[in-house]
Amino acid sequence: MSDPSDDRGPRRGNSLDSNQIVALIVAEIRETVPELSGQPIARADSLADLGVDSIERSEIILAVMEQLGLKIPLVELHGPRNIGELADLLHAKSAA
Repeated sequence: MSDPSDDRGPRRGNSLDSNQIVALIVAEIRETVPELSGQPIARADSLADLGVDSIERSEIILAVMEQLGLKIPLVELHGPRNIGELADLLHAKSAA
């Protein structure tokens, strides 16, 4: 029972660039942490500096990975220091 108007977001076949992935991450941050909805969020911002806790970080990353059609262990995503680096890493993983 698939609804053709149901847009679940981009999948692995639709390769997004790093800036588009940043936009996905920012949208998920605003969805997961509503108190950040009015605050500007940039590539250079870290989730920790924005006040996002570890559970919220996991929820955000899992939601973005789902939108990208990625299934990778979260432990592989612990290196990035900011949103831009996370987007770059997710972009690299989705292109692989």
